[in-house]
Amino acid sequence: MPHASRSASQPELTALFASVQQHFQDVIVPLWQGPGWNAGMALPYEALDGGHQPLAPQRYRAMACARQLYLFSSLIGQVPAAEERAAALFRSLQQHFHDAEHGGWFYSIDPQGAPLDQRKDLYTHAFILFACAHYWDKVREPLVESVLNAALEVVAQRFATDDGLYEACLDRDWASLQTGPLQNPLMHLAEAFLATLSVREDAGAQAALIKLCTAMQQQFVDPQTGVLMEKPLGAVDNWFEPGHQFEWYFLLASSPLLRGSKLHASLDRAFALTEQLGVDPQTSAVRAMLDLEGCPKDGTERIWAQAEYLRALTLRPDSEAAVLRQLQALQQRFLHAGGWYECRDEEGEVSRKDMPSTTPYHLATCYRGLVEYLR
Repeated sequence: MPHASRSASQPELTALFASVQQHFQDVIVPLWQGPGWNAGMALPYEALDGGHQPLAPQRYRAMACARQLYLFSSLIGQVPAAEERAAALFRSLQQHFHDAEHGGWFYSIDPQGAPLDQRKDLYTHAFILFACAHYWDKVREPLVESVLNAALEVVAQRFATDDGLYEACLDRDWASLQTGPLQNPLMHLAEAFLATLSVREDAGAQAALIKLCTAMQQQFVDPQTGVLMEKPLGAVDNWFEPGHQFEWYFLLASSPLLRGSKLHASLDRAFALTEQLGVDPQTSAVRAMLDLEGCPKDGTERIWAQAEYLRALTLRPDSEAAVLRQLQALQQRFLHAGGWYECRDEEGEVSRKDMPSTTPYHLATCYRGLVEYLR
């Protein structure tokens, strides 16, 4: 994988990253081994408050279970009991969320474990695919690979449309809900296909990924700017999210298969504009949502978008100063002794004190990108 050029001396960045990684292993991961874990359900609570108490559960989502499965899979061999936790999460995914009658996985269950939102959404299935690919890579158990194969099959048979895209959401019995395609689930599906291809040869996943990226270029990329919109071109009230721009950029630029594709060229061309419109030059904060004219629709700063911007910068040329600046911003604005701040408002004030179980996935993938960068 090509990496941005760096000066021979990078002690400041290396030292800062070591302290951020230590914070992840010593503070953030233990939150989900201890207070964030509902041992009775063998599931992570959806969120912890600032004092590390679980918020009263309203639901448990399959997607949150899958993201934590990825997290603990990625920590196998580094963190004690990570493998046992990953195994428990994998079992819970099947036990709580798999739909034995219609196939696929439910969106959510209620606090007692009964199916709650029984629709089948692409975002959830993409994360199940992503997590199972990473977990199978670590444990190589046939059952895990069979769930990986089942997820690939469901995505191909149920969600896929003729034009290379996928429905965002279907009913429990796979009946159409007329949602059409949406950017975010499609991005995570691309990420899941890439994860699958990183652990095994898979001609079907490779063909689907190339077809998906071709369709994204045709139906989601604004031809004037190269910016990737959240809804297909021509949709009412469309917008774009800088965090997603950066996330897509990393996926495309880090993949030998997708680097050099038309979609990669668009995101590469739009990178400077996305920074100009979507990143505050004073604070390095990434704005949440902009319209095509570049006017903010939502100025909230979210930790995941900061992490995605930082990860994307590791693949930009001559980016060492920018990577350092952005890692400093992440540490100073979002990480704290007890965990992290999920959101700041347009004024920079902390607007959410809870810590969702889904966020460590973004930090883990970001830090993985930084490890590659510093190699």
